[in-house]
Amino acid sequence: MLVSSINMLLRDGEYDSLEDLCASFDRNEEEIKTELLKHGYAYNEQLKQVRPTDAEE
Repeated sequence: MLVSSINMLLRDGEYDSLEDLCASFDRNEEEIKTELLKHGYAYNEQLKQVRPTDAEE
């Protein structure tokens, strides 16, 4: 659910980056990245998208 929500907000242009999104919700970006990694996901800055860590670019 976290992955879908982040990707939707980034895709729909609500936020330009994960950093902006985290600031808006008063969340620590590094904590979010750590939580994503625990579940096999990582934020790709170039794509502005959370993807599985084993996904090809």
